[in-house]
Amino acid sequence: MIAADPDDVIAVARSWLGTPYHDQASLRGVGCDCLGLARGIWREVVGPEPFPIPPYSRDWGKAGPREVLAEGARRMMPEIAPSEAGPGALLLFRMAPRAIAKHVGIVTGPDSFIHSYERLGVIEEPLTPVWRRRIAFAFLFPRSNSI
Repeated sequence: MIAADPDDVIAVARSWLGTPYHDQASLRGVGCDCLGLARGIWREVVGPEPFPIPPYSRDWGKAGPREVLAEGARRMMPEIAPSEAGPGALLLFRMAPRAIAKHVGIVTGPDSFIHSYERLGVIEEPLTPVWRRRIAFAFLFPRSNSI
């Protein structure tokens, strides 16, 4: 699997800036949550989504010990060490100690990322030490015809 051009991933991610936060949505300019942002970037950079995403609740990450989000990403994206995540990489964050990873963002520079956050929508902000401590997994978007 060949990784997508990071510049393409970042350009598409930035085209989602300002999209309002909306649970389970994935429509640029209309609404999305963090997973919806990643799904939208996937559709524009890679192509159609390879499988349907089942409905999920706000508290889905508190319900079990399985890394559901990471397992899903492994099915379709090359995993890299979080320390190797550069621009264009997809990051999965643990929002609480010992919780499963349930938030995603896209690296846009050495110290910045884009994500969709409740009440803020899609924003680009500094990848601060607080956010860096939460990174649990990292993946690369594949090039469209390499999967």
